[in-house]
Parts: sequence; C-alpha cells; structure tokens
Amino acid sequence: MNIEAKQQQVEATMRLAPVIPVVIIDDAKHAVSMARALVAGGIPAIEVTLRTPAALDAIRAIAAEVEGAVVGVGTVLTAKDLHAAEQAGARFAVSPGVSPNLLAAADDSALPLLPGVATASEAMNLLERGYRHLKFFPAIPAGGAKLLGAWASPLPQLRFCPTGGIALTTAPEFLALPNVLCVGGSWLTPSDKLKKGDWAEIEQLAREAVLLKGVVGS
Repeated sequence: MNIEAKQQQVEATMRLAPVIPVVIIDDAKHAVSMARALVAGGIPAIEVTLRTPAALDAIRAIAAEVEGAVVGVGTVLTAKDLHAAEQAGARFAVSPGVSPNLLAAADDSALPLLPGVATASEAMNLLERGYRHLKFFPAIPAGGAKLLGAWASPLPQLRFCPTGGIALTTAPEFLALPNVLCVGGSWLTPSDKLKKGDWAEIEQLAREAVLLKGVVGS
C-alpha cells in the first residue's frame, strides 16, 4: 500500500469523531468493556498506547471482540513496535515523533502511521515524504492552539490531531482551527474509571466528546 492510500486511511480515522481517546491500560481484561463503552458513546477510534505490558493484549482483544471499534496503537517508537502492533490487529499507529528507522519501517508496513511533530520544520520534512496528516505533540507545551493556527496559512496541505495536555474544556479552541480534524485526549478513559470498571461513566464522557463535533472547523 502506497503512502497516499495510507494517508487516506488516516484521514478517515481522524474524521470518525472529534476525539481519539489516548488510553493507558494496565489490565487487558478491561479492554473490551472499555472499548464497548467508548463505541456506544460514539467514539470508535481508540489509541491504546504502548506504555504498559498489557497494551498489545488489549489491542488484540479489542480488534477481535468489539464491533465498530477502530483500534490503533500509540507511543510507537521503533520498527519492532510497529510490527508487533500490526500483528496484534491495530488499524493505525501513532508516534510522538519520528526517526529515520521508524519512517523506513512505516514505508514497508501496511499499517498507516500518524507521526508526531512539534515544529514547522518537522512538519515540512514529513510533508516531503507524503505525510499530510500529523499529530501535533505535545500540543499545550509546544505552543498550543496559537502555534498550530499559525501554521494553517503557510502549510495549508496539512491536517492535525493535536494531543498532549488537552481536556474537554480546551479541546474546542483546537477543533475550531481550519487545520485540525480531531484531538487526542486521555480524559475519556481516566485510570480510576478503568480500575473501577465504571463503563457507564466512560460512555458518558464519550457522549460529551461527540458533542464537540459541532466545533470542528468552525
């Protein structure tokens, strides 16, 4: 699959909902119930980060058992990470930044990559390689909505998923930007709700996030 086809897949995933949950899961047995709650609330794209030993098992379970879920993998740092996620059934991959080895692995993989950038130079380098959809990370520390909005005119080809420090209250300022399709956020799956198995609350958080769709591109 060429880069353009994979970019189309990334765009389709980014347009599924205004928020992609960024999930840190400690116990894979919670994965299916969590994902079902998010999908029921209207949030189908789910990024499970490779920050815990349970991540790959969680991805396998969601991919196999949760109808309507588009499960992805986050915190992809190496070619090994990318391959393991693809084998586990991930539908997309997200990285906090890029390296030559990771980009080479992405070229050879069928798994679409949403690579992270924090500067205009990084964004330009990825644009030269055919990447038009990028993660802006860490969004708040890197300059927030003002910086990302400033890129819209000189880099009109690019669309972003800002992630890092964003909450329900601050998401609208990002989603209103013309170069933002969605945001990434961890507030939909807080650790205390996962540990308690409070799936009704996670579904409600998802429903609140879906309401942000009216803000996108406004």
